[in-house]
Amino acid sequence: MNDKGNKFSIIDKGMTVEGSVVGQGNLVVKGTVKGSLSGESVVISEDGSVAAEAKAHTLTIGGSFDGRAETSGQLLILSTGRCSGEIVCADLVVEAGGRLDARVTCNGVLPGKK
Repeated sequence: MNDKGNKFSIIDKGMTVEGSVVGQGNLVVKGTVKGSLSGESVVISEDGSVAAEAKAHTLTIGGSFDGRAETSGQLLILSTGRCSGEIVCADLVVEAGGRLDARVTCNGVLPGKK
């Protein structure tokens, strides 16, 4: 079978994963992750909670994140999001109401943006 579609994974509400989570494509966290997390596009939903070292191209935080996050692209904290720990990113966006209590290092504007 030839899989040409985008990959999509969910850690659903009520589910807890302890250890290492590695995904390709889109990963949505509605439950809890403790340990390490990596993927292309990671979304922590409003109900989601992550206490981990996370690496992704893009990371969207709508729930709770505590740990170290490293993105090669954008890190977005939504109005419902809470982020603490350490952030290393290319681009950081915090919506009104979003909470950020972290040491932040932004490495510059994404290629193609001015």
